Amino acid sequence: MLKISVLLLILIAFLGQKTMGQTPIQLDRPDQTECPFIVPIGYIQAENGLTFENANKSNQSLAYPSTLWKLGISKNFELRLITELVSVQTNSETTTGITPITVGFKVNITEEKGIIPTTSFIGHLTVPNVAKRDFDINYFAPAYRFTMQHTLSRRLSLAYNLGTEWNGTTPEPTFLYTLTTGFAITEKIGFYIEIYGFLPQKQPIDNRIDGGFTYLINHNIMIDISGGVGITENAPNHYLSLGFSYRFNTKIFK
Repeated sequence: MLKISVLLLILIAFLGQKTMGQTPIQLDRPDQTECPFIVPIGYIQAENGLTFENANKSNQSLAYPSTLWKLGISKNFELRLITELVSVQTNSETTTGITPITVGFKVNITEEKGIIPTTSFIGHLTVPNVAKRDFDINYFAPAYRFTMQHTLSRRLSLAYNLGTEWNGTTPEPTFLYTLTTGFAITEKIGFYIEIYGFLPQKQPIDNRIDGGFTYLINHNIMIDISGGVGITENAPNHYLSLGFSYRFNTKIFK
């Protein structure tokens, strides 16, 4: 146990080393609003989440973990990979396995200037035939969103996303929106509250609300806790998520 603790402290110290002029780690989690900021060139960033969701009385799921991997390619471009291991309980049956892998990118379009927000475009593609059969999809499933953010003050920001996604089993798209406010309580502690929703082409809108806290351990490591509830009848009852995210410099583009 002592050896594990020492190794963990060494890892935190290593990941916490600052790079001259480098900003602290910025995440796409724990809210549902993806941020417009790009991972620094040559850095790998892993955003890990352990999430429990209660959809209804007969359906619950646990992701342990869901991980968004990022690699900074240039000042305005990053590559992305999403992997997830889940357990889904339906009535008395539990199914565990890997969900379909998602690959993608984020590209910065504009920097903030006056009323123009910092804006980026995210494109994802979920791939069939690489998941447990129970979770697999029939077709390639694209998704995209525009992510925007305004700086309202030194401590307060406003961010929002607009996009569309497909589930890989039906041809109908689902439109999505997010709107969140982030507040820096201190230099290390942040808080957010958010409303977001999904509008399937042939089903009623699914609206939800959530909120949470982040804590910046050091320059390259952040932890978070969040939770949310459904607003409309067809939304999940509630969810709770814990996160641990870090980044490190590969120096492959230096």
